[in-house]
Amino acid sequence: MRFIALFALSTCLAFIDAVAASETIRVASFNASLYSDSAVGLIQRLENDDIPARKIAAVIQHQRPDLLLLNEFDYDADGRAADLFQKRYLGKAQFGQKSIAYKYRYFAPVNTGVPSGFDLNSDGKIEGGNDAFGFGNHPGQYGMLVLSKFPIDKRAVRTFQKFLWKDMPRARIPTRADSSPWYSEEAWNAFRLSSKSHWDVPVATPMGTLHFLVSHPTPPVFDGPEDRNGKRNADEIRLWGEYVWNRGSDWIVDDQGQRGGLKDGERFVIAGDLNADPADGDGIPGAITELLENPRVLRMLTPRSEGAVQAAEAAGGANSKHRGSPRHDTGDFGPRVGNLRLDYVLPSVGWQVIGSGVFWPKVGEPGRDWLDATDHRMVWVDLRGD
Repeated sequence: MRFIALFALSTCLAFIDAVAASETIRVASFNASLYSDSAVGLIQRLENDDIPARKIAAVIQHQRPDLLLLNEFDYDADGRAADLFQKRYLGKAQFGQKSIAYKYRYFAPVNTGVPSGFDLNSDGKIEGGNDAFGFGNHPGQYGMLVLSKFPIDKRAVRTFQKFLWKDMPRARIPTRADSSPWYSEEAWNAFRLSSKSHWDVPVATPMGTLHFLVSHPTPPVFDGPEDRNGKRNADEIRLWGEYVWNRGSDWIVDDQGQRGGLKDGERFVIAGDLNADPADGDGIPGAITELLENPRVLRMLTPRSEGAVQAAEAAGGANSKHRGSPRHDTGDFGPRVGNLRLDYVLPSVGWQVIGSGVFWPKVGEPGRDWLDATDHRMVWVDLRGD
């Protein structure tokens, strides 16, 4: 009888392992543009049947990711905006799509709109979004929201909201034309690297723990010859590269005081609007390529869409001069800037990519009329345990 019981147990475990190996999970990143210039503005929008929010929800319902990062989703401490979006928008069928539910979520404070107390843009005044730790008209503007069908280990989440830029080795320090520092010594000693935040969110998937590494670096524009935003963008991206490579990274300190990066062997997905295109745009050359070529980041086909090709041809302008393939674009920024690849879902070694794409329907295809809700497109990757 004992032999039979052991055989049954081993058979059951083998079956569970086989099921886990055959399952796939869809991980996605989506800059949803669900923000407002007032602290309660997004809540008010969501209380009043907001059409752009319905379109964002329709994209999510259509693509049905299991794990999702939403960039530019305003933070409020009580989670009222997240409640409204989940219940009134995702929880109800939008434009013929099927409702979708996420049992688990994570959100936390971000640096946008948090006053620094310093004149960061050197205009002689200390006020407004340009003098906040991250540009924003109120604390929490352009925040982040993680939605998951799988349990999130909130006790193990690591956040890097308050990590200081000066503590990064080889930090790209902005300087003036005379080579003097752009920021005063007092400001530099208090300046936070992350314009929003960097989060390591451990998620218990059927294939084991996935560290969801999410962020939203500052756009590398809206500055001057000192390139303070471009340099910050590059170092915000570099933080994840250093974190996952974790060689001599004791200088990385999270908001709870824990030092070091991600342990070897841990599987992750880096996701977010990283505001950097490998070939075009205003980012520092090589900043995003260094992350894409990190030894712990999986080499994979770049997510793509034919709708992006059609959109680039229709918009013209700067698109005609771009070096990168338009099928990889994830955002539509008008003919002057052109369309760019700014949004990423980057699995680690240890995952197998089953499929990927960018939700960008062509003219006449379902969902095309949802695209005006945001200038970004959802990027998704289907993963299986290696």
